[in-house]
Amino acid sequence: MTAKLCRVSNTPLKQVLDFGKQPLGNGFLEKKDFANEYFFPMSVGFSEVSMMFQLLEQPNPEIMFHDHYAFYSSTSGFMANHFKQFAEEVINSGYLSKTSPFVIELGCNDGIMLKNFASKGIQHLGIEPSLNVAKEANKHGVRTRSEFFSEELAETIVKEEGQIDAFLAANVMCHIPDILGVVKGIKKLLKPTGVVMFEDPYLGDVIAKTSYDQIYDEHVFLFSALSIKYLFGLCDMELIDLQPQKTHGGSMRYVLAHKGAYPVKNSVPEILAKEMAQGLDKLETFDKFRESVEQSKIDLVNLLKDLKAKGKKVVGYAATSKSTTVLNYCGIGPDLIEYICDTTPIKQGKLSPGMHIPVVPYETFAANSPDYAFLLAWNHAEEIMGKEKKYVESGGKWIIHVPKVQVL
Repeated sequence: MTAKLCRVSNTPLKQVLDFGKQPLGNGFLEKKDFANEYFFPMSVGFSEVSMMFQLLEQPNPEIMFHDHYAFYSSTSGFMANHFKQFAEEVINSGYLSKTSPFVIELGCNDGIMLKNFASKGIQHLGIEPSLNVAKEANKHGVRTRSEFFSEELAETIVKEEGQIDAFLAANVMCHIPDILGVVKGIKKLLKPTGVVMFEDPYLGDVIAKTSYDQIYDEHVFLFSALSIKYLFGLCDMELIDLQPQKTHGGSMRYVLAHKGAYPVKNSVPEILAKEMAQGLDKLETFDKFRESVEQSKIDLVNLLKDLKAKGKKVVGYAATSKSTTVLNYCGIGPDLIEYICDTTPIKQGKLSPGMHIPVVPYETFAANSPDYAFLLAWNHAEEIMGKEKKYVESGGKWIIHVPKVQVL
């Protein structure tokens, strides 16, 4: 799916960064699959009209989201707690009808958030295109349809079940190339008093921290409040609240409604003003970002090569989708990182996308501590380092690359 024009404003995109050929972020594979491994040219552009930061080309959704999708949200205790709090905030927000409220979550994965509504008997529906995780959600009592969301599906749901009080999503909206079509569908789904509440990795944090690994095949967009205001404004909807989140190294929760349905909270003009000051509406900001990314690459490769020359054992910790961008862009393979440990069974015994670093069970790391562990899941640093105190006490050191390359 190539886009030389902005997917929202239909105006020309300015390319700002080229990552070269990249595999699928979640494309963990076996040796027999090497010959057929999928790669695509990954570069990002910016529209000064919509203020959307986006991939110039994205693989077809069916290639990325399928019946053997390699990510289950419930594997993270931190995220399970986060989504429980998200659900509770929705339930207590005052936005839901007092009688028979109806909530939909887009990209519900294995039901990690919707189960909090299901357990309270609240009418809900999950929409999840990846069949294997949708089945897991249904198994846990979360009513889920395995489909891609569209304006047509929205019309079908309204016809069959009526309009909804809240449309929720977490780390999903940024995956969808036809985001304008999704917003049109949401508008049809919502009651006059209905709200949209979704969160995604936040462009402001990505720029500030040089966390370029938030850019990979699934993330066709990285949003700012400015770009979301523009997008939903095309459908006569408006931002009514903005809530910064710690998840994924910096996310933003956007709350929107039909124009005029609710008062706009102070957080909206305050954060929009901050974004203007940060330059998230200007192309030159992204030129500086490119320079920071290029320097980060140089620093990381030099550090790993230096450790290799000194005979140090370096491994990766957590086989994340984000790490695929870093490893392939920097050309880091098994010559520099011996293996990546991970707790996700579906990834264990496979090799990392593109660079083919072995992915091993977490127990391998625990049983034989390396000299250095490159923390690929840097956004879960607090949770992981709390769990791995013995590793540090035994002399192990952490390498991180966000906000700068360093040894902890």
